[in-house]
Amino acid sequence: MLYRSKSSDIKTSPMTNPTSPGVLVECDPSIKAIILKIDQDKHDYIVEDLDDQTLVIKENQLSSLKARLEEELANTQTMPEFSGSD
Repeated sequence: MLYRSKSSDIKTSPMTNPTSPGVLVECDPSIKAIILKIDQDKHDYIVEDLDDQTLVIKENQLSSLKARLEEELANTQTMPEFSGSD
């Protein structure tokens, strides 16, 4: 079963392979780049990098990764402040 995260626009699907307990994540390459950046220091989230739009994420870390991704997206999507003077 696939489902779509509201704000991060990723699709996930549980993996059935018992040797690789993870969730298949399909997302835009830009979202994948953010996920790779989040994972690069401790390698806490990614089990396998499959292609330019697909990753296998550790199932027990999915909610944590979604929270980190939401935080990163919020930081990159802030609106510029206007001074009000023309």
